[in-house]
Amino acid sequence: MVRNSAGNNSSAPQDSKYDRKLHEILHHATQVFCEKGFAAASIRDISRASGTSLAGLYYYFKSKDHLLFIIQQQAFTTLIQRLETRLSTVAEPEEAIRAFIENHMEHFVGDPKQAQVLSHESDTLKGQYQLEITSLKRKYYRQCLTIVEQLKAARQLSRLNSRLAVLSLFGMMNWIYTWYNPIVDGDWKEISSQMSSIYLNGVLGGFESELTAAPSKKTNTAEPRARTSGNAAPHHGKPGRIGDPSGVRS
Repeated sequence: MVRNSAGNNSSAPQDSKYDRKLHEILHHATQVFCEKGFAAASIRDISRASGTSLAGLYYYFKSKDHLLFIIQQQAFTTLIQRLETRLSTVAEPEEAIRAFIENHMEHFVGDPKQAQVLSHESDTLKGQYQLEITSLKRKYYRQCLTIVEQLKAARQLSRLNSRLAVLSLFGMMNWIYTWYNPIVDGDWKEISSQMSSIYLNGVLGGFESELTAAPSKKTNTAEPRARTSGNAAPHHGKPGRIGDPSGVRS
């Protein structure tokens, strides 16, 4: 018996024994998919990681594809629901942008491996599973687009390309799992605040007062040689987009 399938709402509070166990399985499956990649990972790997028998796992999902679907479905459903809660308390477009960035950062700073799986396995699912995940991605994208359109109208930014603005924002946020270091970068609140300032005001606009107050220093005008690193983190699967499903047009 599988209680979670395509089309079912899996966003109910995790308060039952079933839901708690499912949450645990999804956590371990995400770790395995992140480390091995979806194609190379096996249900047996997930069984070992979660301490659940193979027969026990199939009580919660029908196949490996179904398991990936549930991971993605719950991630986007949670993002959307929490965003709607945040937006219900704000009135101005600038506040809504900050709320959107805070919502995204809080979620993925807290679970960077999920962010990697969502990105690298964005095109893995097929058929009905992919259609349902694409629908959720479209909804999330449209939520951001609506905010940007409101900001555009409020600030009379007639030349602003709203689609470009939205995708630029997702581009700034989505790769955080590749570089985030809490010791260096602070917590998600600090990151959200900085990203919001950069997005709304530009790098100079957001920190203009600091630059004005800082004493001038002589700088070497020679351009430093760009460094390259041979230690880029390996990844499995094809990097994809969390907020922009294929085919979305503003």
